[in-house]
Amino acid sequence: MERVTIDIVSDVVCPWCYLGKARLELAIAEVQDEIGVDINWRPYRLNPDHPPEGVDHQSDLARKLGGKDAVDRAHAMLQKLGEDVGIRYNFEAIKIGPNTLDAHRLLHWAMTEGREVQDKVATALFKANFEEGRNVGDPAVLADIAEQSGLDRKVIENLLATDADKDTVLSEIDAAQKMGVTGVPFFIIDGQYAVSGAQTPDVFVNTLREIAKLKADARKGMI
Repeated sequence: MERVTIDIVSDVVCPWCYLGKARLELAIAEVQDEIGVDINWRPYRLNPDHPPEGVDHQSDLARKLGGKDAVDRAHAMLQKLGEDVGIRYNFEAIKIGPNTLDAHRLLHWAMTEGREVQDKVATALFKANFEEGRNVGDPAVLADIAEQSGLDRKVIENLLATDADKDTVLSEIDAAQKMGVTGVPFFIIDGQYAVSGAQTPDVFVNTLREIAKLKADARKGMI
């Protein structure tokens, strides 16, 4: 079985990133008997200028998208797409548009416990923001998510109270931007193939199969 690694550059307040995650998971389930997939979550911030306490999400979004009608249209489309993959977007519940630096620090620390734990944290962050309307910039919410995902709550609380790994996260975001990532989700496969946007599951399936075949052919050529 071929194995591929996917680095997902995303932000936990990006609805398309949540959708892309769900669609990718459907694709992985389809090819699981032929291709092994390892996932790493990489940071990106859509709103780096948001203050630590966050902003009023609804008015900020209306300003960005050109009014409430535009926001409602975008949300209606995303809700329909979400339903198709088991996501229950509850956009009205989102009151705070957070600064996501601490959420990305939590994902960084989760990775030290392994990919499975990091993926659990990523799932919980998306769900908290988009389905439960919780403020994922709030240290208490992040500590809850850490604990639910199997991390040591006290350790995470202590880390969040410091500047630990802020520079690491920011340098990763900087590296992604220098590589040409200007929007998320952005999927980097085996460090050399890129898929941009929340593609449909069949696009991911085809891409994974093509890359697995290239790897298998290359290995045969080396034997």
